[in-house]
Amino acid sequence: MKAAVIVFPGSNCDRDVAVALEASMGAKPLMVWHRDTKLPALDVIVVPGGFSYGDYLRCGAMAAHSPIMREVKAKAEAGTRVLGICNGFQILTESGLLPGVLMRNKNLKFICKDVHLRVENAQTDFCRKYAAEQVVRFPIAHAEGNYFADAETFKSMQGNGQIAFRYCSNLGEAAEGANPNGSLDNVAGVYNAKHTVLGLMPHPERLAEDLLGGSDGKAMFDSLVEALS
Repeated sequence: MKAAVIVFPGSNCDRDVAVALEASMGAKPLMVWHRDTKLPALDVIVVPGGFSYGDYLRCGAMAAHSPIMREVKAKAEAGTRVLGICNGFQILTESGLLPGVLMRNKNLKFICKDVHLRVENAQTDFCRKYAAEQVVRFPIAHAEGNYFADAETFKSMQGNGQIAFRYCSNLGEAAEGANPNGSLDNVAGVYNAKHTVLGLMPHPERLAEDLLGGSDGKAMFDSLVEALS
């Protein structure tokens, strides 16, 4: 499998996800600067977390117009798998590669803690090594992770299996008390219509090996390797 990680000014999880990818792939991913304009043939592109452009204007808004994103969009439209994590999720919504928007957290505060997630659709290249309704633990670290889509769009997404993860209790209950940011229907991650692009606010790369305190995130990178190698 060939992978690349896009690096913006303000990215701070690019190395983390590169390490997680290398552990699953057995090879280093390509690190691509945001001002580059071309990408080689790839199986996976990762848009990592961080604070691209210092979250100026709106999270992900400026990064969505970086030169490399034209190429990312072209690759995505051609079928290359694209994974956006936290700020990467915000960038993908701002780029139009994923539906919906990420707004300020309901409590208007930055939240940094581990959360439980329920896997809603495991029948994709990103999640095939998880089980449907499996409960996993990933960290979150964001101030604008409150997912929203209009009613018609969200109904279509639900019918098309585009909800990837929901915030839940440790028992798998997607209750209001398990929702850290006010996200619509506890949504933590979504797919595009073809299930070839995934964006999620929690960080699988931060719990991808036992030395980090857990390895629930590793299955996401292993899933991609199994599907695309």
